[in-house]
Amino acid sequence: MRLLSKIILVALAIVGVGAVIIGAWLMAGGISARSEPGRVEAVLARRLRSLAIPRAAHERTNPVEQTGQRLRDGMAHFADHCAVCHGNDGSGETEMGRGLSPRPPDMRKDATQALSDGALFYIIENGVRLTGMPAWGTGTPEGEQASWHLVQFVRHLPKLTEDELRDMSAMNPKSADEWREEEEARRFLEGGTGATTISAPTRHKHPGDIR
Repeated sequence: MRLLSKIILVALAIVGVGAVIIGAWLMAGGISARSEPGRVEAVLARRLRSLAIPRAAHERTNPVEQTGQRLRDGMAHFADHCAVCHGNDGSGETEMGRGLSPRPPDMRKDATQALSDGALFYIIENGVRLTGMPAWGTGTPEGEQASWHLVQFVRHLPKLTEDELRDMSAMNPKSADEWREEEEARRFLEGGTGATTISAPTRHKHPGDIR
């Protein structure tokens, strides 16, 4: 009994020291998202993320057979929902991505590509706390299928072609002003004149979106 009490006291002491160290580290760095996480912090975060994903999720395989159209659907979904942070090429080199802490990973590299299909699906569906990664799950079979299409597209990122990147640029969300400028430029090149009033094309929607 006395031994158990000592073990508990030692464990509490370790937790207390750890809390003090973490508190001091946070106070020294403040809450700024500008600083780049160090290598140890990044490795630890990836390890904790992996441990937080249930084993059953890690072991899931993609039940959706890949076709050209499904890969195209995943591409459109990624361009509309994900590229603002991850970039069309998955590099994470975007204005939004560079402002996040932690930064979005380069999804073409092993840190992402080595994850199982089930782990990628789990992250897409459930998000990752304390990061900018939202949960995209809708709780519907259609939503799950769309997430599996995304998993297929993430696997395709290292093999993206220049033609595919150009196609994705046309799929990225644009403001009304950007659509108007593009339309006016097109009309000018075709010999038209004057301003035009247009509506933005219908965006790709994830099942369950309300917009």
